[in-house]
Amino acid sequence: MPEPQGRWPAGKVALFTTVAMLAFAANSLLCRMALQQRGIDPASFGSIRLVSGALALTLILRLRGGSANPDKSAAAAAPAKADWLAVTMLFAYVAFFSFAYLILPAGTGALILFGAVQLTMFCVGLRAGEMFGALAWSGFVLAIGGLVYLMSPGLAAPPPLGALLMALAGVAWGVYSLRGRGVADPLAATGRNFVRAAPMALVLSLVLAAQAHADRSGIALAIASGAITSGLGYVVWYSALPRLGALLAATVQLSVPPIAAFGGVLFLAEPVTPRLALASVAILGGIALVLFGRTRAVRAQ
Repeated sequence: MPEPQGRWPAGKVALFTTVAMLAFAANSLLCRMALQQRGIDPASFGSIRLVSGALALTLILRLRGGSANPDKSAAAAAPAKADWLAVTMLFAYVAFFSFAYLILPAGTGALILFGAVQLTMFCVGLRAGEMFGALAWSGFVLAIGGLVYLMSPGLAAPPPLGALLMALAGVAWGVYSLRGRGVADPLAATGRNFVRAAPMALVLSLVLAAQAHADRSGIALAIASGAITSGLGYVVWYSALPRLGALLAATVQLSVPPIAAFGGVLFLAEPVTPRLALASVAILGGIALVLFGRTRAVRAQ
């Protein structure tokens, strides 16, 4: 595995970043595919995703020399302090994400998810006193307008319940991401959070046991989402992340919704509606303006 520090060739950074973005988009496609085919119920999908992700991350950390065991730290023998808010947000993200894709197309879901994640992080930054210039504020308003337009009533609007669930998933993932800022070893922290969140998902599955069902295809897709596109996807992302600036790291994630939308058309025969296309331009363009505006403000200081 790559070391967390050190210089990489630009091509290697680009390759790892591209693979990570494809993995993140694939999470939407795998979940939607499993639920669209009725191969598994949402609660079971989320449980298998978290459990398989926890197992994959634990194995990877053991091979690296670390541990995802909640009772042990990779750096010391003292117990690792649990961030239960982060754990709860991870569980909430996976649960809301799974139930939302019972209703939403892959591209629409990814766009709502990504928009909610970024807007949550921007709002937290505002509350913390971060200064936004006129350009960043224009982008913020444009992105909010795109989300409102996407979810406003009409024949082309996504189902309100699905949109709400995915927006909640985005807020949960945004909070989870913010909790991870400044963590010394984000990969190990993610592994421990997966281990702690898995029992929560299993409890939800028990509560909804009457609706539980899963065939081989649904189980395989859930395992792939947890172990490969989540577990291995995070390994690749956290390997590339130290070599990317904060702006570039945020900007490259703008590619996830379009990739998911294209994958939905290619693999799930989902249409790209004019509303989705216009909303995508507004949301992703608005977020890009915010990121650019923040960079200009930092450089001016």
